[in-house]
Amino acid sequence: MLSASKTVGSVLKKGDIVVYESTVYPGCTEEDCVPILEKESGLKYNSDFYCGYSPERINPGDKVHRLPTIRKVLSGSSPEVADEIEALYNEIIVAGTFKASSIKVAEAAKVIENTQRDLNIAFINELSLIFDKLDIDTNEVLAAAGTKWNFLSFKPGLVGGHCIGVDPYYLTHKAESLGYHPEVILAGRKINDNMGVFISNQVIKLMVQKGITIKGSNVLLLGVTFKENCPDIRNSKVIDVVNELVSFGLQVDVYDPHADSKEVKEEYDLTLVEGIDKKYEAVVLAVAHEEFLEMDLKPYLLDPGVLYDIKGVLDKGSVDKRL
Repeated sequence: MLSASKTVGSVLKKGDIVVYESTVYPGCTEEDCVPILEKESGLKYNSDFYCGYSPERINPGDKVHRLPTIRKVLSGSSPEVADEIEALYNEIIVAGTFKASSIKVAEAAKVIENTQRDLNIAFINELSLIFDKLDIDTNEVLAAAGTKWNFLSFKPGLVGGHCIGVDPYYLTHKAESLGYHPEVILAGRKINDNMGVFISNQVIKLMVQKGITIKGSNVLLLGVTFKENCPDIRNSKVIDVVNELVSFGLQVDVYDPHADSKEVKEEYDLTLVEGIDKKYEAVVLAVAHEEFLEMDLKPYLLDPGVLYDIKGVLDKGSVDKRL
């Protein structure tokens, strides 16, 4: 953001409007970025140039909720500037716009969208930890509870990606700079960040229960992207599962037809397998790519073997355990 502001500031002209879309903490645009624009351009904010903030809401891999069909939150450094920004976006946004009262309000709105989702998933993940001790299938509990009209639909799992697992820290950083220590937000983050270790330990436990020797055994992880049917590997928490299993002495292969093998190698120093040509002591469905849901995974398992479903998308009777 600061580097981009420096670049834009070097070409800024009188009358220009600079609109930021990146997710930030409340106050970032005007407190951190505007001073750089002023310094680089020699112009004065809200006199020579103006700013706006309109967070992007695109959902990677989602072919239904696209830029034109998602309502656009926007704001401007003055009411007149906000009107001008709204007119611009309305040229392409068919879903309409929502004009926030200030840039800071719009920044806060975006960052809590992702923080709210992170906390909801953390709650379900904590339920999964509890239900594991009670020997209850979490997905069955959620299916039953979901019959109530106002029950929120969330599922347990790994929380990665460049938004949900990251944005809450923007808000907590700002809060702590103001002398307030967030408790609920950080508690949710702690739960979600530890799910990779929990999942790995469950797989190990199941293998031990079946008498499988851990050290030297082979495990296949299906998927490395942070979500299904998209190639994005940023902040993928599947890597946490890989690293934890490797720490137990397991040989781990990762297969993902959506991920770019070069990017995975550069980002995580992990070499993807190009196909599945052997059997494994354990197979873990980590990402619910359509290709994986259409596959019969049993032929890739040795006997005894463990089939673990992180995503809770496979039939309960076909797997050893679902998260």
